[in-house]
Amino acid sequence: MKKLNHVVESQQFDSELLQHLFSLADSIKSDPTAYQCPNKIMATLFYEPSTRTRLSFESAMLQLGGRVIATESAKEFSSFSKGESLEDTIKVTSGYADIIALRHFEIGAAKRAAGASDKPVINAGDGAGQHPTQALLDLYTIRNHFNNIDDLTVCMVGDLRYGRTVRSLCYLLGRFHKPKILFVSPIMCRMADDICQFLTKNGVEWEEVEFEEALEHADCIYMTRIQKERFLDMDRYAKALDKHRIDTHTLPMIKPGAIIMHPLPREKEIHPDVDADPRMKYFEQAQNGVWIRMALIYMLLTEQ
Repeated sequence: MKKLNHVVESQQFDSELLQHLFSLADSIKSDPTAYQCPNKIMATLFYEPSTRTRLSFESAMLQLGGRVIATESAKEFSSFSKGESLEDTIKVTSGYADIIALRHFEIGAAKRAAGASDKPVINAGDGAGQHPTQALLDLYTIRNHFNNIDDLTVCMVGDLRYGRTVRSLCYLLGRFHKPKILFVSPIMCRMADDICQFLTKNGVEWEEVEFEEALEHADCIYMTRIQKERFLDMDRYAKALDKHRIDTHTLPMIKPGAIIMHPLPREKEIHPDVDADPRMKYFEQAQNGVWIRMALIYMLLTEQ
């Protein structure tokens, strides 16, 4: 099995590595105290706002017996505002910490950081590029419910063009046998060609469909918000907003055995009135992020 030095993109994970990661996450979930990285320090370096991801990484490191040093809103309140390059910031930070979780507003920033660091770097989201740890916890959630990923129909809804979570998840689904992906989005938010070409090349069937059709056929419905921060034209953003919603009206259209996921934060695409439905898995999904990130940190710090 190949070793991880950094986690920068979903394409790093083949079937064997995914199986190892998920098995380790299962073991950690059963007994977190059995897996420890004492005296290790994580730096969470976030150039974009975050609640779940940053706290999830920090909780993971603390539960592993490590410590955390953090900077939030680094775009405004770090040396970036003085003109320091990402590479210089990473070189300095790697002298303070044993592992770095980086969220950045530029696509490819995590790869640049990994190239500049002699400590492991984990991509916690790079602009509209990728968010591999989110995709891993998403896949872990799906696997925990269905026991198998093969032959599932996964529907992705919302901001597919700028949504790094759905892009990353598509790369992981390409590792399995005959999953089918249904894309539902406003015209201006359609999935980019590079992902569609990747899926076709890897034998993954995909199709753009209407929302109601997807609700009837999907095993997993992955909702995403329309990301205002990715739009330069607010008229285009307004046209994309509120096109697809799960609420008490649309809920009966969904299969009894299906699950509904969301990377959060949500806006109006899932109404709180449906939260009690057992098919809603987004809060469980968020909790799974701690187990997956604990497993990744443990692997990066101990399996070298």
